Amino acid sequence: MTGPHSPKTHISKADRALATTRLTLQAHDADGACDRAYYAMFNAAHAALFALGVESNTRPIKTHSGLIAKFSQDVVVAGHLPADCGRDLANVQKYRQVADYTAESVDAADAAWAVERAEAFVDAVKKKFGL
Repeated sequence: MTGPHSPKTHISKADRALATTRLTLQAHDADGACDRAYYAMFNAAHAALFALGVESNTRPIKTHSGLIAKFSQDVVVAGHLPADCGRDLANVQKYRQVADYTAESVDAADAAWAVERAEAFVDAVKKKFGL
C-alpha cells in the first residue's frame, strides 16, 4: 500500500488536497477547508524535506510536530524559504486541530485565510524546489 516517497509524490498529494480545499471552501465547509489546507501544506513540507535529502524512505518524519520542527529548522532557518512559510504551517495546523478535534467550528474568514496561505505555501515549495 505504501510506495516510495519522493518530492513529486508529496507535491502531487499537496495539489490534490488544494483542489479539495477549494471545493470545501466553496461548499461553506470551513472545518473541512482547514483540514485540507493543512494537509496540502503538510505534503508540500514533506516534498521540501525530501528534496533537500533531510527526509527519506528510510528516515521518515512520523509526527506533525516533528514535521513542523524539521521544516522550520531545515527549510526556514536554513534560508530556503521565508519565515512566514514556517509560521503559516504552524498556524494552519492550529486551525486544523480546532476543526478536527474540538466541538468548535473554524470561522469562515479564518478558513479563507488558511486556504490562501496553503496555496501560497505549496506554490513557494514548487518554485523553490522545481516541482
